[in-house]
Amino acid sequence: MSEGNLLLTNLPKEVYQHLACYVPKIYCLGPNLNPQNEDLLTPLLLQSPLEWYLCGEEPSVGLAKLEQNNQPSQLCGHVFKVGEPTYSCRECAADPTCVLCMQCFLGSVHKEHRYRMTTSGGGGFCDCGDTEAWKKGPYCQKHEPNISDSSQKDPLANMSEEMIVRTHNVFSIILKYAVDMLTWDKEDELPEGLEVRGDTYYCMLFNDEVHTYEQVIYTLQKAVNCTQKEAVSFATIVDRDGRKSVRFGDFQFCEQAKSVIVRNTSRQTKPLRVQVMHSSVVAHQCFALKALTWLGKIIRYSDALRRILCQVGLQRGPEGENSSLVDTLMLCDSKMWKGARNVYHQLFMSSLLMDSKYKKLFAIQFAKNYECLQSDYVKDDHDREFSVTYLSVQMFTVPSLARMLITEENLMTTIIRTFMDHLRHRDLQGHFQFERYTAQQAFKFRRVQSLIGDLKYVLISRPTEWTDQLREKYLEGFDAFLELLKCMQGMDPVVRQVGQHIEMEPEWEAAFTLQMKLTHIISMMQEWCASDERVLIEAYKKCLSALTHCHSGFTDGEQPITLCMCGHSVDTIRYCVSQEKVSIHLPVSRLLAGLHALLSKTEVAYRFPEQLPLSELSPPMLIEHPLRCLILCAQVHAGMWRRNGFSLVNQIYYYHNVKCRVEMFDKDLIMLQAGASMMDPNHFLMIMLSRFELYHIFSSADCRKRYSRENANKDVLQQNNTLIEEMLHLVIMIVGERYTAGVGQVESSDETRREIVHQLCIRPMAHSELVKALSENENKETGMERVIDSVSLFKKPGVTGRGLYKLRPECAKMFNLYFYHYSRADQSKAEEAQRKIKRQNGEDSVLPPPVLPQFGPLFASLVNMLQCDVLLGILGAVLQWAMEPSGGHWSESMLQRVLHLIGMGLVEEQQHLIGSADDDTNFNFILKISRPGEAPANTPSILALLETLQNAPHLEVHKDMIRWILKTVTNIKTTRVCTASAPPSDSSGHSQEEMVRDKDKAERKRKAEMARLRREKIMAQMSEMQRHFINENKELFQQSLEELDPSTSSTLEHSPSSCDSTLVCVGPRRWRAGGSERRQMVTCILCQEEQEIRTDGKAMVLAAFVQRSTVMSKNRKRPPHNPDKYDPLFMHPDLSFGTHTGSCGHIMHSHCWQRYFEAVQAKEQRRQQRLRVHTSYDVENGEFLCPLCECLSNTVIPLLPLTKTSCSSEQPDLSQWLSIISQQMKALLSAHRKAADAEGVDDMDGVNDCPPPDGFKLDYSPKNPYSSTIKEMLTTFGTATYKVGLKVHPNEQDPRVPIMCWGSCAYTIQCIERLLVDEEKPLFGSLPCRQDDCLSSLTRFGSACWTVSSHTTVQNHFIRLLAGLVPDPRVENTPCILDIDMFHLLVSLVLSHPAILCLDSSGLSADAAQLHFLHLVTVAHVVQILLTSVPGENLILLLHEHCMRFSGLHEVSSGWHLWHCVKAGILPYLRAAALFFHYLNGAPAPPEFHSAGEWEALCGYLCLPSNLLQLYYNNQDKASLKTSNHLIELPGDYSALINQASSFTCPKSGGDKSRSRAPTLCLVCGAMLCSQSYCCQTELEGEDVGACTAHTFACGAGVGIFLRVRESQVLFLAGKTKGCFYAPPYLDDYGETDQGLRRGNPLHLCQERYRKVQKLWRQHSITEEIGHAQEANQTLVGIDWQHL
Repeated sequence: MSEGNLLLTNLPKEVYQHLACYVPKIYCLGPNLNPQNEDLLTPLLLQSPLEWYLCGEEPSVGLAKLEQNNQPSQLCGHVFKVGEPTYSCRECAADPTCVLCMQCFLGSVHKEHRYRMTTSGGGGFCDCGDTEAWKKGPYCQKHEPNISDSSQKDPLANMSEEMIVRTHNVFSIILKYAVDMLTWDKEDELPEGLEVRGDTYYCMLFNDEVHTYEQVIYTLQKAVNCTQKEAVSFATIVDRDGRKSVRFGDFQFCEQAKSVIVRNTSRQTKPLRVQVMHSSVVAHQCFALKALTWLGKIIRYSDALRRILCQVGLQRGPEGENSSLVDTLMLCDSKMWKGARNVYHQLFMSSLLMDSKYKKLFAIQFAKNYECLQSDYVKDDHDREFSVTYLSVQMFTVPSLARMLITEENLMTTIIRTFMDHLRHRDLQGHFQFERYTAQQAFKFRRVQSLIGDLKYVLISRPTEWTDQLREKYLEGFDAFLELLKCMQGMDPVVRQVGQHIEMEPEWEAAFTLQMKLTHIISMMQEWCASDERVLIEAYKKCLSALTHCHSGFTDGEQPITLCMCGHSVDTIRYCVSQEKVSIHLPVSRLLAGLHALLSKTEVAYRFPEQLPLSELSPPMLIEHPLRCLILCAQVHAGMWRRNGFSLVNQIYYYHNVKCRVEMFDKDLIMLQAGASMMDPNHFLMIMLSRFELYHIFSSADCRKRYSRENANKDVLQQNNTLIEEMLHLVIMIVGERYTAGVGQVESSDETRREIVHQLCIRPMAHSELVKALSENENKETGMERVIDSVSLFKKPGVTGRGLYKLRPECAKMFNLYFYHYSRADQSKAEEAQRKIKRQNGEDSVLPPPVLPQFGPLFASLVNMLQCDVLLGILGAVLQWAMEPSGGHWSESMLQRVLHLIGMGLVEEQQHLIGSADDDTNFNFILKISRPGEAPANTPSILALLETLQNAPHLEVHKDMIRWILKTVTNIKTTRVCTASAPPSDSSGHSQEEMVRDKDKAERKRKAEMARLRREKIMAQMSEMQRHFINENKELFQQSLEELDPSTSSTLEHSPSSCDSTLVCVGPRRWRAGGSERRQMVTCILCQEEQEIRTDGKAMVLAAFVQRSTVMSKNRKRPPHNPDKYDPLFMHPDLSFGTHTGSCGHIMHSHCWQRYFEAVQAKEQRRQQRLRVHTSYDVENGEFLCPLCECLSNTVIPLLPLTKTSCSSEQPDLSQWLSIISQQMKALLSAHRKAADAEGVDDMDGVNDCPPPDGFKLDYSPKNPYSSTIKEMLTTFGTATYKVGLKVHPNEQDPRVPIMCWGSCAYTIQCIERLLVDEEKPLFGSLPCRQDDCLSSLTRFGSACWTVSSHTTVQNHFIRLLAGLVPDPRVENTPCILDIDMFHLLVSLVLSHPAILCLDSSGLSADAAQLHFLHLVTVAHVVQILLTSVPGENLILLLHEHCMRFSGLHEVSSGWHLWHCVKAGILPYLRAAALFFHYLNGAPAPPEFHSAGEWEALCGYLCLPSNLLQLYYNNQDKASLKTSNHLIELPGDYSALINQASSFTCPKSGGDKSRSRAPTLCLVCGAMLCSQSYCCQTELEGEDVGACTAHTFACGAGVGIFLRVRESQVLFLAGKTKGCFYAPPYLDDYGETDQGLRRGNPLHLCQERYRKVQKLWRQHSITEEIGHAQEANQTLVGIDWQHL
């Protein structure tokens, strides 16, 4: 083929022959596909001949040339992987689907703007360079176009003719081959020109979205008898690629597996799809995918190649319409498997969608086939992102394409009609009926909703220019849309249940789902209409006729009646909401209301009145249904619909909810306002009263004496009261809600501002709460950022909590108590909060109605409702009732609403006065309320009633408001008088009024100031008294102690104030406790008895939690030890595993604790029989919760008193002492050998005759000083530490028990010492008492635990430990000095020595021994440091130079360097030693430590030789300390983490497809794990666990801290069953975390919060934190943490 001179006619045949020969030789040769082999051979044998032919020369050269000549595209076109971060600019993007990849974003102007960050679901591409996607800044630096070459010339111009022909040939053959193969549906034949070879078959399993992983795994194990592991891997691949062969062999063999699978999966649902396919077919299909991928790769070299591929793909075949290869692929989409779909979608994206000319042609084909494609998608069960319909977002969101498709392909109508076709369930009137939806139909309904998404894309950018054609097609689409809304008008009607409760809750969710999905569409339709006057007028007419059509069937059968009241009468029909059908769904009338407001806003109504049918409108018809709907809500509030169950309550909830209210509740209100503005307000109110079923109350002649005669039952009274309240509230809303553009003279930003003010009037709120309370537009924007700063102040958060916005004080005057979006609860909270603020500022606590903006011209007449006769009649009646104390005949909130309405009238009148200079205003509210009532001549006027009421004792609550009303009336009257007599500028009437008011104010202010001063004085006195009390008591304490114990005051040498004034905690000169300091009284938390701690008394214990730990580890690579063989005697300095003991510090009697624990166990057994739920603690592992603080514990530490020690004056020095000890060792060793040999054969020579030194009794067994309960507790704690630390079964005889106890003591002290350094706290005096008590009891336990072990064992341990320091030829396998952690060694020596000392009666003291041990170990540690930690110099030389003149070191310059290293290295050890001896010997802390851990103080306290001090020169700076472990460094910007996670692939199932679904970062070591997936499960102690759990055991000894990158949440895990989520350390600019990355605001690392997590980890409090979280939130207990 490489000659390139083949005749074109037989080229296809040649290629097919080549493929027929080679494809089956490379692919599908065995049961498992072999990717390595295929990937090597495919390029060689199949692709390179094609490339040779294409280029006519060596492909690498030819393709490079093409690439060089190519003008790089300005489009980025980077296709997103799953989980990759995408960025959208909230200021410049044309719509939210316009996104940038990380590279383009960082190089663009948008990173300085408000942007939103999300993680891609995979499949979209970067819109950088697309000018239609961005309002400004469409290019990043990389894709900025060259100015020179601006002419958009044809990309084929640079290519030679013959190359174009060659390329065209190759592309058309290969694309045709691939399309044929992928859409091939025969299982054992091939297209013409290819032949089937051999007779092997595959049993091919296909993915569906119906069956679960578990079902598939179970079925496969049965069908092809494979292991669980293999089945899991099969299922994972089927899920990922869409199909997988599960068996290979002859036809019969595969057919049998198929039948088993089908049989097993067809019980509940449709069976899994399985096909038996010939291996040649599978081979060609595999290669077809490779060929498409190859095409995608080739066209990247040059735009010319891309253009040719697009031509080939869209070329019509011989069959005419829809016959191009692209059409074939699209129309067969739902028949293909997932992997094939992905490949060809990717190809479409990189070819058709990247070429602007062909994108248009492709969009037209897509729109032509739209109905067909969508129907396929609805029938298919794969998720939308695997369907070709998913590409709609790439085309429909491009404004120019969308407009073209609307005008040329009538796309809008097509989408709506397709949608309607799929919702076929209608009732007789043609409404949608979702009542009897089967599961299948509900599934279909969910899928159909994606069509609404497409419609949203088409409408998302409004046209700026309208052509006649666009108008025509848009209105055609509008008609179709009205048809859809007509099917919704009146659906799901409800009838009030009387008598018995409803039996079946009716289906209501589908209708509301539909409503929510359509909300944005309806709003966008209105916005399109608003942008062109002709369209608006036409749409209004169409909508009106649709509404009239809907109403035509409604009015028959309802009889007409006439209502009369206050001298007015009106004709209407009789209708009772509480008896007839009523529906919440009225989209047609609501759309009309929206358009009506737009007529007012755009002023079309008064410029072209002749074109509008306003005169034909029938206002009563317009208001009828919205009014019924609002009355339904009122009656539900009044409890009249209780028997209709929850479905109705939920519908009412959503009707008012922020997601729906814009197109439901708000529009109903606008419709009532529109209707009322075109009617006589008296008529409107009478109709309203009639619908509220209150007409009879207010229309009777003596309505003011309502309850003299009507002694109806209490329920009806209650209901009517609520209805009157609701009715008054509705009037308040109709007159007062003017913040919709068109209704009032306002902008949309005023509306947002008012919403925010009213939310913040309830309480200060976080950004996310405010966003949730505001309605979003189609771009997910609320418009909040533009106005938020003008009405509020932002307060940053601390270490917990979140940033809050607080209302600016000057905005409080906008507060309206009857704001229409308040729920009942919100209203009362806001009222309380606002009154409280007013009281704090010393003002009247009255909440008057706010000043409102003017109505728009169409709605101007609404104001007159306030002064119409019917309303005044209603107000008068309520005030009259209020003259007498209630008794249930009227309610406080009814009166409050009446007063509010009167206030509104007054405020309105004030505004009219200010607005009009001359006194001809027709709004005279005061005049109306001053007139007495007409009907019976004697009824007093409203004003007179108010005068009377202001002194009524039963109206204390309303006094403020009544007073405010009367004051305002006076003000207005004076203003009117002044304006009539004097020029309007002078307002002397005001000034007098104001003087009175100012006096009031000043008086109140003075009183408030006095009160404040008095308060401060009292506080100061109290704090002073407290200080005194503490100081006096300090002396009291000291006195009482000294009086108690005469010995302290008499014997000077023991007293801390002795001549040698340094406090020493170790050695013969150490501080000794007098009798009183030794005595310790404690109280048991369970029985409340006091008890002294004594060696022979009842045991007292502390609740404790022992856990394995790697917090201090310097080597996380070390594999865990084999617990059965491991000898823990010497701890390695890298501290790779330790045992940490923590306690909550609560004390119990041991017997009380045992009783408590037995009760917990019994309860657990009972619970297990009843219900298998987890608890937050694992009783089988000995865990329980502390009875007082519920802190997780798993054992108890016994409390022991300080040991008494006597001290003889003469003690041997180090060398003497060493020789004595070594003699003792020899004697002991020989005695032990003897004992061992007594059983065996004596073959020892000469060791046996080692005489013991004087006073050393080998056979002496000391009496155990402890009581039996204490011994029992010593064993309990020792065994628990051993069990947890080594992960073995408890065995109290094991020689390793005491070693583990000493180790835990040493490790815990080291942890706490590091913690204090990291928090820069002093060594003593800053620990919380729970840690203090824990360390003290732990060290004392350590010194006593030898008494319950075998003495020989402990003595042997001691001999081996000492040999680590002082080499002893008789002890084998002693480790090198560099492999021993010295502090562990010190603790073990000191705590095991008593077992030797008890044999000695020669007067050697324990104190001397402790001091000698300290000296020896310290020297060893110095040697360790010298050998390991001076960087970069030859150590031995340095040592050699300085060892000779060690004391004169300060003359040598590099000696300082050496000394620094020694000092820095040894400091942590000395600090830990000081803590250890402080707790062991009970010596009080020296005062110097409280300032900082100073070197001299340490040496003095530890009684170390002073030459260490002479060496120390007065340089105070700290050399670098032995570093503590930190959690890993996290990047400042969260998107860096998302990026890192998106490029992370699952380590088990390699390749690019295996993007991990839940990449999780270990914060301890920085490993990225593939969590929550089958692929990375491993087996741990016999059960399958996820990657995170497995990692905790390797890295954190069972405890883990992870960051789940895609969810942005921290995960704590402990063991296999415990876990909880924790707030992440990343905050947005508003001081909030964003768990789940739902809001998408940019996130930045908050160091304080990260330090808090780190502190939890260092304190070993993770397990405790999980325990508390699980106790507080039971849902956490049920999660299978081990699978994460």
